Amino acid sequence: MTTPMLTKNQTLVFDVLTKAEGPVSAYTILDKLRDSGFRAPLQVYRALDKLLEYGVVHRLESINSFVACAHPHENCHSHGLVAFAICESCGQVTEFHDHEVDHRLMGWLKSQKFKAEKSTIEIRGHCASCAA
Repeated sequence: MTTPMLTKNQTLVFDVLTKAEGPVSAYTILDKLRDSGFRAPLQVYRALDKLLEYGVVHRLESINSFVACAHPHENCHSHGLVAFAICESCGQVTEFHDHEVDHRLMGWLKSQKFKAEKSTIEIRGHCASCAA
């Protein structure tokens, strides 16, 4: 999948996320884009909503932040479940997919006749560098 045509605001927000060293809050994005004409959080949230819809960014629920997708030129929604390992010490976020876990969870959902609308798997702990 190619990245859809983005509006100016969506492009600016996406650029902040792709250049960030780690997860970024909407208010941090707003602060970084004030010189580009952003004045209100709503401008950031509208852009983020579309970027989430396009599957090029992810929201990390537990830390109320956003990251650019590790695979922005593919449709992240087609990977199935996306999981994130979040380091409590340095803040590093690693996005990963595990098809075996995906199949087991999808099997459980089907057996329960549960229709999932949204899912985010976040594993909090310490990366190899911080755990050493």
